[in-house]
Amino acid sequence: MRRPPRIHFSFRSPFSWMTVELLRRRVPDAMEAIRFIPFWDPDERTSRGLEERGGQFHYTQMSKAKHLYILQDTKRLAQRHGFPMVWPVDIDPWWELPHLAWLRAQRCGLAEPFYDALIRARWHRGEDICQTEAIRAAAKEAGADPDLLAGAVDDDEIRAEAVDCLFEAWRDDIFGIPYMRVGRHRFWGLDRLDDFLDAYLPLRDESEVPR
Repeated sequence: MRRPPRIHFSFRSPFSWMTVELLRRRVPDAMEAIRFIPFWDPDERTSRGLEERGGQFHYTQMSKAKHLYILQDTKRLAQRHGFPMVWPVDIDPWWELPHLAWLRAQRCGLAEPFYDALIRARWHRGEDICQTEAIRAAAKEAGADPDLLAGAVDDDEIRAEAVDCLFEAWRDDIFGIPYMRVGRHRFWGLDRLDDFLDAYLPLRDESEVPR
């Protein structure tokens, strides 16, 4: 069977956030019809699991100059699309915490409301979502068990699923976020969303894309 359309996303990336927002304006059921796969900077435990699978992490840290440019560019894009935004300050972030919590929420059938709660916390209010308190608050807002989602980083099954996500990204040469795929077509970045939709929507309309 053909692999379903998918998007590799990250709570860290403002371009991922805006791409998903614009995607859902065009495809309201996107989080059900398209496979969402989290992507983040792995900690030591996840990195070790990835290496044991034979994978690597393609992404490299950006320079200060690039970071400052992205900060300015993000503000322009947010204003253009009418997105409320408060730039968050990440101090020693542990990206496993929100992304593995999202994997747990997905298992609970609450992937979308928890995703939205984290987005509001990070990009609308500028909160540090790499803190346990933020995860617990977002879980409560989404109708999930705060203890269950905050404790996802200590769950061996969720850790294994996290490794699977990053191994798939390595195997498919995913080097940046957001990264969208449908069939053999690949699209990287916010400015490629329309191209992704041009490839995806005709197949969806013909009911040829497995869900």
